[in-house]
Parts: sequence; structure tokens; C-alpha cells
Amino acid sequence: MINGAHVIVYSRDAEADRVFFRDVLGWPHVDAGGGWLIFRLPPSEVAVHPAGSPAHELFLMCDDLDTTVRELTAQGVEFTEPATSVGWGLKTVLRLPGGGELGLYQPRHEVAHSL
Repeated sequence: MINGAHVIVYSRDAEADRVFFRDVLGWPHVDAGGGWLIFRLPPSEVAVHPAGSPAHELFLMCDDLDTTVRELTAQGVEFTEPATSVGWGLKTVLRLPGGGELGLYQPRHEVAHSL
């Protein structure tokens, strides 16, 4: 029935963010026409958290946060928060070229994307 999920990242500079996903993260993509790139995501999972009002967040996941931060920093990626230990893992936030931010974390919990 459901065969996938499509995530949309809204940006003030969509072209710069597409270049980031393509060149910095190296994600495979298709061109849907006119340079409109759609990227294959790494294995993904979704969680539902309680909140006072509906919202959505996108976090990228990695196996080793320190190494990933070093590698991305070497490519010019800016991190807007220091790495922090939280109950469910280690997390930080990176800035996209278009001004948006994405969470990045190393989970301590069992991951669902390998089921």
C-alpha cells in the first residue's frame, strides 16, 4: 500500500541547498526536470512525539557524530549548536546554505531503519 515517503525541505535558496545535498552529502538523485533534483534518502525511520501543537522535524542520523562533524566541517559546513548528549543519543544542528537548519544525531537506541 504505502511504498515510500517524500520529505520536503523548504529553503530561501533551494539551489544552494540542492548543491549541498548533491555535492557535500553526495546523495544520489534524479532530475525531475529543469534542475529540480529529488534525492534518495539514506535508510529512514519516523517517530511520533507528544507536543502542544503539530510540527515536523528532520534529523539526519550517523554512526559516529564526532567523525561526521569533523568531515562536514572540513567541507565548510557550519554547526549552530555544539554536540550535546541527550538520553536518546548525541545531537547537534547544522546550517544549510539556504539558511535552514537540520538536526544531526548519533542514536543510542536500536534503530528501526534496519528492520
